[in-house]
Amino acid sequence: MMRTIERDVVIVGGGPSGVTLASLLAGYGVSTLVIDREHEVLDEPRAVGIDDEAVRTMQSFGMAEAVLEDAVRNAPIRYYDSRMRILAHVAPSGRPFGWPKRNLFFQPTLERVLRAGLEKQKDVELRTGCTAVELKQDDAGVVIVVEEEGERYAIRAQYAVGADGGRSFVRQAAGVALQGETAPMKWLVVDVEDDTWDAPYSAVFTTPERPSMTIPLPFGHRRFEFKILDGEDPDAMAEPATVERLMRPFYPDSPVPPAIRRRIYWHHSRTAETFQAGRVFLVGDAAHLQPPFFGQGMNSGIRDVTNLAWKLGFVLTGQADTGLLATYDSERRETAREMVDFATGIGRLYHPRSRLTETVRNAVFRGVQRLPGGRDYILQMKYKPVPRYRDGFVVLPTDTDKGSLAGRAFPQPFVQQLDGSRVRLDEVLGSSLAVVGLAQGVLEALEPLVAERLRTHGGIVVQSHVMPAYRRAGQFDPAARGDADLPVIDVYDFDGGLRDLHLARPRDDVYVVRPDRYVAAVCSLDELNRVLDRLLELVALPADVTLGPSASAE
Repeated sequence: MMRTIERDVVIVGGGPSGVTLASLLAGYGVSTLVIDREHEVLDEPRAVGIDDEAVRTMQSFGMAEAVLEDAVRNAPIRYYDSRMRILAHVAPSGRPFGWPKRNLFFQPTLERVLRAGLEKQKDVELRTGCTAVELKQDDAGVVIVVEEEGERYAIRAQYAVGADGGRSFVRQAAGVALQGETAPMKWLVVDVEDDTWDAPYSAVFTTPERPSMTIPLPFGHRRFEFKILDGEDPDAMAEPATVERLMRPFYPDSPVPPAIRRRIYWHHSRTAETFQAGRVFLVGDAAHLQPPFFGQGMNSGIRDVTNLAWKLGFVLTGQADTGLLATYDSERRETAREMVDFATGIGRLYHPRSRLTETVRNAVFRGVQRLPGGRDYILQMKYKPVPRYRDGFVVLPTDTDKGSLAGRAFPQPFVQQLDGSRVRLDEVLGSSLAVVGLAQGVLEALEPLVAERLRTHGGIVVQSHVMPAYRRAGQFDPAARGDADLPVIDVYDFDGGLRDLHLARPRDDVYVVRPDRYVAAVCSLDELNRVLDRLLELVALPADVTLGPSASAE
């Protein structure tokens, strides 16, 4: 008789996405088992860039600083043409989400840091050297049969998540197909150690001859990528002598550092036809594959699990009905595909077809930077696609307000708590559905029945106030607030980030912020009860109700 282990969630794949999801679920007290077929972390860098959104997710379970401790923070990137002239120097300095936008890391180190953090979490277990060989599901749950040290046993869970990479066993076992294409182009990826080239920036060399790029990594490592041209033998290009010849121009006065990895990669632009199949969910490379030109492969996976974790947490703790889970696919699949398409398009810019094409591209690129705001658009990476959820757990404005934050990530300024401590806003929001008031009187504006519904779903009110030094006569003193039936947290707007948001959009008094820090709804105080009531209906949808286009605030 095969023994069976029971958990709430089983995650197949112990890479960054799988371990991050487990850490997020631990915050809800969800019992989670992560399995990975490898016994140890693979000692080779694959992903090399982590953005501010992903670091913000790490913050939610206390690992942001630990991850950035071993990273090159706010790393710039330079784009060169074939004449070695700088097309653009991208050096983002803004921190709208509370963290540096572009950070370079060594993946084996990051994985070990995340796994060390996982060991401190309750209700979570990681089993390595454990391979999934069979998956079945029914109306009550999922059973995955695994092999570990010669033994077969079953894991039964209410939900299963495939975080097991581009060749995902879970995706195939669930019968989900990949859509898109694998580009005919191939690239040689070389990682070196003991690097001697002191160039503290990434560099992309866009040329009709042979596009290439180099990325400085922590601990003396560096990555090189070279395009394999038509007619070249990929295996021959990966030979040590050829690799040294390609890298020699970067080290004219010193020996070429030793290569620790030489691999040929095909570039995939593919997305799963669905991110949910019954009780099975797909995240990361199991759900979407994209070229590495914009460094968003791993980051997109972290967005997946950030979106999925709170929904699984709410459902498994009784704060939401199972219909909420359907919003994972409706929100993430299209935005993931957009990022895949964007990364694919960036790759085309790297390899102009001819000198004439390059000349036209260069003229357009430099012309954009001369336009008002154009240089800042490039410098601050404002060209990076910003996900906006339209179909799912979101109530959009009735008008076509492109500037609304509804469906987009909420900023994270510093706030000051009543005890004087200064923290990033997310530390206050926690893992709850938060009604954030930029105008005064949010708690008082809530009707009793709406407030009770919000409390039932674990909601809180976060009320922003001006700093005491600016207080005017007659303004509410948060220290004098009495007891309230609904949890309310008063904070001072320490650096004015919430004030500036309200000044820019004075009609937007209230933001309903989800646990993944995306804005579920925006409204005035007068609209609050109607909008919140409509939004809470989405939390209570049963699984057999199909979500259509996102509801408006009507």
